[in-house]
Amino acid sequence: MKIFLQLFILILFTLVGEAIAYYLPFNFPGSLIGLLLLFIALLLKIVKIEHIKNVSLFLQKYMAFLFVPLCVGMMQYFDLIELHWVEILLVLVVSTIVTLITTAFVAQRGVKNE
Repeated sequence: MKIFLQLFILILFTLVGEAIAYYLPFNFPGSLIGLLLLFIALLLKIVKIEHIKNVSLFLQKYMAFLFVPLCVGMMQYFDLIELHWVEILLVLVVSTIVTLITTAFVAQRGVKNE
């Protein structure tokens, strides 16, 4: 029963994020809004880590498997990918470098503060 409650919490945040995205005057992913809301709830200790830990660990363990439908769905747009592969590759490389630098900076500041 504990697992179902944890899964319910994650699904609830996802649904609230989708509802907010539906009413926004611009396109924004509802799943991302749900993740931000969950992050804020965790920061404010509205939701404790123990409330979602088991389901989160399970989903993290099988994350690679959850990307299979996404990759298969991308094949529907193969003609667009083939047309814009240079731009896509450039965005992937730049965003990866920015993410690595940002992560290193945050980690370094976190170590200094301890």
